[in-house]
Amino acid sequence: MAGSVPLSPVPPVKTGRSTNRATTEAPWVKWLLIGLAGLVLIWLLILPLVIVLMEALKQGWGVYIAALTEPDALSALKLTLLVAAITVPLNTIFGVAAAWVITKFQFKGKGLLITLIDLPFSISPVVGGLIFVLVFGSNGWFGPWLAEHDIKIIFALPGIVVATLFITFPFVARELIPLMEDQGTREEEAAVTLGASGWRIFWSVTLPNIKWGLLYGIILCNARAMGEFGAVSVVSGHIRGETNTLPLHVEILYNEYQFSASFAVASLLLILALATLLLKSWLGHKAVAEKA
Repeated sequence: MAGSVPLSPVPPVKTGRSTNRATTEAPWVKWLLIGLAGLVLIWLLILPLVIVLMEALKQGWGVYIAALTEPDALSALKLTLLVAAITVPLNTIFGVAAAWVITKFQFKGKGLLITLIDLPFSISPVVGGLIFVLVFGSNGWFGPWLAEHDIKIIFALPGIVVATLFITFPFVARELIPLMEDQGTREEEAAVTLGASGWRIFWSVTLPNIKWGLLYGIILCNARAMGEFGAVSVVSGHIRGETNTLPLHVEILYNEYQFSASFAVASLLLILALATLLLKSWLGHKAVAEKA
């Protein structure tokens, strides 16, 4: 309005409180917290890893190599890799299918399906193994029928595979469900309007969008499959050279006071775990670089 007096900017009101306390703390507080976090990591993670390697090499490279090339150790390694080679692809297929159904469709029982997927996270692996013993064991629900047809599940490879499948099947699905929910269905709907088939939509639209999450879930599933102890311990029967995986073989050697050999085999699991961690980190950097 003509003749009006321009208003001067109102100065901000000082409330006496900092708007970002995290950046105004004294430097010694920051370094104290960083130091405490570092001590916890050293005590709980780095120190045990160093001790495993030191104990494994305590009696020299000869004993170390002998422990890894011993027939029972090689059998345990082969069984561990075989179980992972069976369970990881099956859980990958299940995880992709479950994530697709949950995120792309509305149906009754969706909440129940999500709950069942999370079930292995909620119960002890030992309890999971016991469930299969009660179902497929000699005194279980299907035990007499299996014995009649000379089919061995418990204390054999099928039981180990089934127990590992149960323990590891949430990992791929749980990585993909939040990712696919965040992406929505617009791209798939656009592909449908253009006449694309279901398989074409999956391979050309959905899979490229979820590939990094899928690979991340596969890595986690593989790591758990190779390192699983509780459920496998219940269903394996601890038959040396036949149903012992690497974690079970470590336990047997340790109980027999073969400490150097047990730590040597444990170091092999450690190497596999570190390789998995490096691969996971590499995939994370690749995913960030691709988004940038």
